[in-house]
Amino acid sequence: MQATSLTTRMAVPRHKEARSTAIACRALDIVVSAVLLILLSPLLLLVAIAIRLDSPGFPVFRQTRVGRNLVPFTVNKFRSMYKSVGHETHRKYVLELIESREVEKKPEPAPGGFYKLRQDPRITRIGALVRKTSLDELPQLWNVLRGDMSLVGPRPSIPYEVERYPESWFVRFAVRPGITGLWQVSGRSQLTWEEMIHLDIEYVHRRSFWFNVSILLRTVPAVLFAKGAA
Repeated sequence: MQATSLTTRMAVPRHKEARSTAIACRALDIVVSAVLLILLSPLLLLVAIAIRLDSPGFPVFRQTRVGRNLVPFTVNKFRSMYKSVGHETHRKYVLELIESREVEKKPEPAPGGFYKLRQDPRITRIGALVRKTSLDELPQLWNVLRGDMSLVGPRPSIPYEVERYPESWFVRFAVRPGITGLWQVSGRSQLTWEEMIHLDIEYVHRRSFWFNVSILLRTVPAVLFAKGAA
C-alpha cells in the first residue's frame, strides 16, 4: 500500500505541540536508544542466535508499518514465526475486531485480551518466549535512533488496519509510533482494541518529556512481570 492511498482518503488531524516538547522527547529517544543498543548488544546477539538455531530464516523480521503523518516505514523485530508463513489469518482476525468494535461481536479472544490470536501455529518455540518477554521489540531501538519511531508512542499500525480505521482514530498518527506506550502499561492485551486506540489518542494529547519518562519507568515492571502479556 502506498502512502498516497491513505493520505488521500484521510488526513491526520492537526495537533499543536510545543517545539521544546518535540526537541526534549527526541533527545530522550536518541540518548536512551543509543545507550541501550550498546549495552544490550550481547543480548541482541544471543537472541538472534537462538532464533536462528530454533528455525531456519533470518532472525530479524521486517515489515511495513504506518508512522507519523501516515508515512510508511519498515519496522524491525526479532522473528517469532516460522519463515515465509502467511499472515492472512491475522489480517482477517484484526479487521473483524476493527469493524465490529463491540465485545459481543468480536472473534474468539486470546487469553486475557482480544488482540493476540489464540494458539497461533505460526509461532516458533523461541518466538513464544521472545514475545512473552517483549524481547522481540528490541530491534526497534534502531528504528528509534533513525527517527522512524519513538521510545514512547502509539503502536505502529499495519497498513491494512489503517485502511479500516474510523476518522476519529487518525489523530494517533500526529506523533511517531513507539516501542512502548500508554496502553502497554495500562493492561496490554487485557484491553479491547478500542480501549487501546483511545489510550493512544490520550497519549498524543498528554505527550511531554516527563510523561514519556514516567511511561518508560512503568514499562520496566510491566515487561519483567509480563503484565497483560497474552
